Amino acid sequence: MQFHSDIKPISWLKNHAKQLVETVDETGNAMIITQNGEAKAVVMNVREYDQIQESLALLRMLADSSADAEADRLRDSDEVFADARKMIAEKRGER
Repeated sequence: MQFHSDIKPISWLKNHAKQLVETVDETGNAMIITQNGEAKAVVMNVREYDQIQESLALLRMLADSSADAEADRLRDSDEVFADARKMIAEKRGER
C-alpha cells in the first residue's frame, strides 16, 4: 500500500469531500487526513473496513484458541459434537 499520494490535509478534505469518498470507493485505498502536519484520521471504503473487522475477529479467535490450548482447556471433538447434537435435539423437542 502506498500512502504518499493518499495523504491530504484537512483543508483539502473540507473542499473535496465528494472527491475523497469517490476516490476511496473506487480505488479501495485508504486516505490519511492530516491536521497541522500530523496524521489525525483515516478514511476508507466500507468493504475494506468490513474486511479488516472480519480479519481482526478471526485473529482474536485464534488468540483465544491459543490461550485455551496453553491453559489445557481443550475438549475432544467427539464430545463437542455429541453436546451439539444433544442441544439440537432438545431444541427440536421444545417445538
